[in-house]
Amino acid sequence: MAIIEARGLARTFTSRKRTVEAVRGVDLTVADGEIVGFLGPNGAGKTTTLRMLTTLLSPTAGTATVAGADLLRDPVGVRKRIGYVPQAIGMTMGGTDPACLVGEELTDQAALYHIDKAEGTRRAATLTAQLDLSGLEKRLVKTLSGGQRRRLEIALGLVHNPRLVFLDEPTTGLDPQSRSNLWEHIGRLRSELGTTIFLTTHYLEEADILCDRVFIIDNGVIVAEGTPDELKRRISGDVVTLRVNCAPEEATELLGGQPLVREISTTDDALKLTVEHGEEALPLLLRVLDNAGITLHSINLARPTLDDVFLTLTGRSLRDDSPHAAAEPALQTAGKE
Repeated sequence: MAIIEARGLARTFTSRKRTVEAVRGVDLTVADGEIVGFLGPNGAGKTTTLRMLTTLLSPTAGTATVAGADLLRDPVGVRKRIGYVPQAIGMTMGGTDPACLVGEELTDQAALYHIDKAEGTRRAATLTAQLDLSGLEKRLVKTLSGGQRRRLEIALGLVHNPRLVFLDEPTTGLDPQSRSNLWEHIGRLRSELGTTIFLTTHYLEEADILCDRVFIIDNGVIVAEGTPDELKRRISGDVVTLRVNCAPEEATELLGGQPLVREISTTDDALKLTVEHGEEALPLLLRVLDNAGITLHSINLARPTLDDVFLTLTGRSLRDDSPHAAAEPALQTAGKE
């Protein structure tokens, strides 16, 4: 069952000087219970798409159903059924106050969704336990660490029990240990609560570890989708590097004729082979060399990363993005919507 179904979703920004097609017809389907990663360089349309799906920006064209509600005809219904945790701490729907207590923030957020005080208190207790915030209910928000503050933001987005949560750059600014801990908590949202998670991130390792599927957007359109492993195999395959003790020419000829070898190149005594499913190909390659009496000095198996995929598809690394890169039109005009 699809919890997000978008077809031809588009957004155009027009000013006196120019017209910008920020999103040019996005089609995507997210199944109930998935963790989906949404990746794209700055200016690719990622933020604009996210803002449309969360009702913060009206589409110029296209249709979408989000959590069972029509995005255009029933935006209030969408808002009631989703959670949204934006990148900037302190900007969750309903707002936060650094001078408030953690427990008060959660019960106040519940009240915004017309949840009575007793039920709001119960949900707050459940979320603080699930997100390792127990014992912090009487702490001021401003005294929390970055990781604690981020977990509180996620709790605020979950207090009304949404089926679908949008997490925008959830671990930006966190240290590696806090980031790893938050990955664990995000995984538990799906495994323990059945929550569908739509995740944007600039950390490709994050998408690789957490996401069932990944969408890559560039120039306003989806350029690839699939599981992280599918995308990596589709773009480049695995690379096996063999260093032989003798007869490199014979080894090259023997291995180059194997059906599972897509490409082969040599440098001195090193043979570099591009194959699919390297862990399965490696025993077969070794058997061919052993039957020919060719011994090995070393073996190395390297798998492509999502950054390799991103570089191939967009011509640049996602990690090349910086705060100085051009912002998407949605951010430049957000105050005019």
